[in-house]
Amino acid sequence: MKNTYFELIEQSYYFPQEGFDLRDNSLTFHGVSLKHLIEKYGTPFKLIYLPKIGDQIKKARNLFNRAIKNQGYTGKYEYCYCTKCNHFYHVINEALKHDVNLETSSAYDIDLIRHLAYLNKLDKNRKIIHNGYKTQEYLAKIVALQADGFHNSILILDSITELERLKKLKLKTKIKVGIRMAINEEMQSAYYTSRLGIPHNELLDFFKKSIKNNPNIELKMLHFFVDSGIKDTLYYWGQFQNALSLYVELKKECESLDTFNLGGGFPIRNHLGFEYNYEYMINEIIKNIKEACTKESIPEPDIYTEFGKYTVGEAGAIIFEVLEQKKQNDSETWYIINNSLMNTIPDAWSIHEKFILLPINKWSNQYQRINIGGISCDHSDYYNSEDLNQEILLPQYGDKDKEPLYLGFFHTGAYQDSISGYGGIKHCLIPSPKHVIIDRDDKGNYKHYVYREEQSAQEMFKILGYQAPAQV
Repeated sequence: MKNTYFELIEQSYYFPQEGFDLRDNSLTFHGVSLKHLIEKYGTPFKLIYLPKIGDQIKKARNLFNRAIKNQGYTGKYEYCYCTKCNHFYHVINEALKHDVNLETSSAYDIDLIRHLAYLNKLDKNRKIIHNGYKTQEYLAKIVALQADGFHNSILILDSITELERLKKLKLKTKIKVGIRMAINEEMQSAYYTSRLGIPHNELLDFFKKSIKNNPNIELKMLHFFVDSGIKDTLYYWGQFQNALSLYVELKKECESLDTFNLGGGFPIRNHLGFEYNYEYMINEIIKNIKEACTKESIPEPDIYTEFGKYTVGEAGAIIFEVLEQKKQNDSETWYIINNSLMNTIPDAWSIHEKFILLPINKWSNQYQRINIGGISCDHSDYYNSEDLNQEILLPQYGDKDKEPLYLGFFHTGAYQDSISGYGGIKHCLIPSPKHVIIDRDDKGNYKHYVYREEQSAQEMFKILGYQAPAQV
């Protein structure tokens, strides 16, 4: 009996599934033929499927608003996109088409906000949340932004000293602020309390002493964020209840406080067997906040989320060609791809993040256990663990096959370009791949184009300070 790769996937998961299907024995991504893109653009290339961004925004917004309506919750829901997750114009522009608010994390993000406003992509009524450590430059730019009329801009205080430095600036208008609560980390963490935010047991006194009677500072928001995400675990609900209890205590002392910020943390599909009940988690969040507020006879707050990876992660992919298969011993076979994994999906080797890995073609071939290696000279440039039995199983192919084996890593749209330094200098001078944008026109037809060609040697040499030779 021939055990094909297709049979393996069909027996192991529900397949086809959202975003993935086969057409003429080759993989499609959101209905787009990847084989067609390979034939047109070659490999390797990154792609971003823009309509998925709007789909994610609408899904979360609909679930929150439905829960709010069903439970008679009186607060509003606000969706924020984290710019740090993917700063590309085509990504943020697509998110803004769906009326999202934005979250910033550095002084340069404020310049981005101003530029978007200049392009008429962003009006001054948009809600802007400012997270991250506030350097003096960052503080000054946030204050200037509020003074320029961005009246829904909220500065999230990450430490007590940030407020002291803020007071030293010449404040022309009342500054809206939030306070971030530091969380206790999970047991396996290298430290007990997050460096981000103000400790829970200090926060109420900090408000009473430094903010409550300050005519220039208005507290609007309590912010908390769990790094491991919004999950149905004892750890998450414990931190959530700590933050909710703190909100209740703060609200009793502060009339202007009206917003509870859950931060980010919705997970995305990183394997074909992914299961997560978004509707259940959202309903539980709304229910818990409503019950706490009703019990204490306080108004129900507006709820903010800051979704970055959830917004754009599932829109991205990167496609490789297998250059060679190497049998290194009796049990290990390597597929060598035509770029570096360290350079293109750095989370895979730095924090052992998993992505959906699938072949583009040869689904009717038998499969085998393999390791994937990049073309850099670094030992760490590999990927060898998947959700399926903690090993990678991919189609076999013959060295004399006319068509190469092509592989895709999917749901890579968040953070990978930022962390790898898109368009900069890469390990072993291996270039950033070609970048392809996929969209739909007004009639729903697919359209795609090259946003940027593969990085050239001349571009890298210029960054490194080499003068252009007269001739090569």
